[in-house]
Parts: sequence; structure tokens; C-alpha cells
Amino acid sequence: MPTYVALVSDRSEVPDFNPQGPQLIYVAVADHVEARIRTGELQPGARLPSERDLAQEYGVAYLTVRRAAQVLRVRGLIETVHGRGTFVADPLPESSPERAR
Repeated sequence: MPTYVALVSDRSEVPDFNPQGPQLIYVAVADHVEARIRTGELQPGARLPSERDLAQEYGVAYLTVRRAAQVLRVRGLIETVHGRGTFVADPLPESSPERAR
């Protein structure tokens, strides 16, 4: 089984979502969801909340979450099944220094 590199030092803690930072909001959302996946808060195979629910949770527009989901798909972290929902990839890809944006 491959070893995954966490984005945070303690695998049990996800950093706070900070949309005030210098990066684009949709990238910040994608990075935060990735951190939740990598720390195990969102398990491989688990269904993600709907894009509208995530938008409400993060306090951003629905289309911002949709664009973040596209980034996560490119990174290989989520898969969307038409009519069923969006799921955390199983198995997860290993972290790479060059992440898709």
C-alpha cells in the first residue's frame, strides 16, 4: 500500500479555510478539500456533499465550488458519476510537488 504525504503536520488536523490569502478562491477551496482528503477526514470512496452544500459550507459561490471540483478531478482526487454524485478517489493518487491548478 502506498504511503501518502500529508499537507499538514498532524494528520488529524485540517488547516482552517482562509479565503483571504493570495491564491484564487477556487484553488483555496480545492486545496482545503484536498487537505481534508489527505488527513482522512474524507475517506477514499466517500461521497462528497453536493456542490451547492459545499458552496454554503465554504461561503463561496456555487460556480467557485464547481471550478474547485474540476481542479480536484485533474489532481485525481475525486471522481464524478453522473446521476450518483461525486466521490473521493479510491485509491488515492500519491502527492506530487507539481499539482494541477
